[in-house]
Formats: sequence, C-alpha cells, structure tokens
Amino acid sequence: MERGTREELVGRLAAAVGSVTVAHPTRVAIDGPPAAGKTTLADELAGVLREEGRDVVRATIDDFLFPRARRYPRGEYSAEGCYFDTHDYDALIRVLLDPLGPGGDRRFQPAVYDRTADTVLSPPVTTAPADAVLIFDGVFLLRPELVDRWDLRVFVSTALEKTVDRAVVRERRVSSREQVERRWRERYIPSQQLYFATVRPIDQADIIVHNDEPQQPAWQTRTH
Repeated sequence: MERGTREELVGRLAAAVGSVTVAHPTRVAIDGPPAAGKTTLADELAGVLREEGRDVVRATIDDFLFPRARRYPRGEYSAEGCYFDTHDYDALIRVLLDPLGPGGDRRFQPAVYDRTADTVLSPPVTTAPADAVLIFDGVFLLRPELVDRWDLRVFVSTALEKTVDRAVVRERRVSSREQVERRWRERYIPSQQLYFATVRPIDQADIIVHNDEPQQPAWQTRTH
C-alpha cells in the first residue's frame, strides 16, 4: 500500500498506462461504486495523459444506458435491476471496446445514449490512432462480459456509507436527501453488494485506489 498526494496518485496511474504494451489502443477501466470519485479521477488521468502527448478517448458508462423505458423492468428501486438491466453492454462491446481491441479496426463510437434527453444516439464514427488511450469510467466494469476487454483495470474503493453522504451533496439541487438515501440504500448499495459477492471486482483489478480521503489517497498494485 502506498500513500501520497492526489498528484502523485494520478502520476502513478499515468505511468501504469504508459507501461501497457499492446498493438492497439490501451483500454483503461475506472470502476467503483457510485459517488466513489471515478469520474473525477478519470478526468484527471485523461488530462495528464494529454499533457504527455497521448491521444485520449474519454467515455463513460452513463452514455451506454438503456433508455429509461427499458431500464426498470424489476422496479425503480431494484438492486438486481440496477445490476442486470441498466446498461447496454452489447453496444459498449460492439461500438467501442472491440473496435479498439485486438484485431479491431479502431473505428469507434464513444456513446449510444443521451441521458439528458433519454434518447438513443448514433454519433459519428471516429478512427483512433493505434497508440490512443481509452479512459472509461463507470460501475460494474469488471463483470465477466467486460473484464477481459480492458488492458488496465483500476478500482476506486470507498466505504459505501461515505458514498451516500457524497451523493446527497452532489444531487442536492435535483433530489431531496430522502430521495437520494432511498435510491442508495435500496438500489445502488445492494447492487454493489451483489457485484462484490458474485464478481469480486477488487480481485480483478490491477490497481486499487482507496479514495475515502480524495486529497490523501492510498493505492496498491496487484499482480495476477
């Protein structure tokens, strides 16, 4: 376990990305519970890599949601529904992960869904350079159908109770504390517990970031 500043953490992650040797774009997963700090960390890492001259594709699982009408067949507060019914993994694999992977043509789309409008998207197809880096953040990224499609796997670990407090602050303009707490305690936290019990994502990760104190993080590198 190492501890350091935020800058040191992001530097270590950038070095880990740089150490990946593949003949196609490097696909980096930033996994972790909701409100763990994945998006912030992914944005910081993307910024450092761009400063180093890397071509970065920045994408997120929120742009691979099913439309709302398809997302809740088990109910809006179902933990199983959160895990099984929320994200379009077939589309993620088809338009982004496989094109950037071994044998892919590097022609990709970074999104298939507009969360604000709740509509399907079909953005222009872009061709990535062979030495590009995909920085992709989201929940459940180390599940069986995705885990082998990443070249570097980062898991952002935070106490689940701490994510509730962060979510209340983050969503205070659009949701009451009661609404946020119900979503977290009935849907999001139990879905993470299901994920941990069935997939054991920390065991799949190459780097685990302990992010309870974002300005004083700790991290560990695992060898598989």
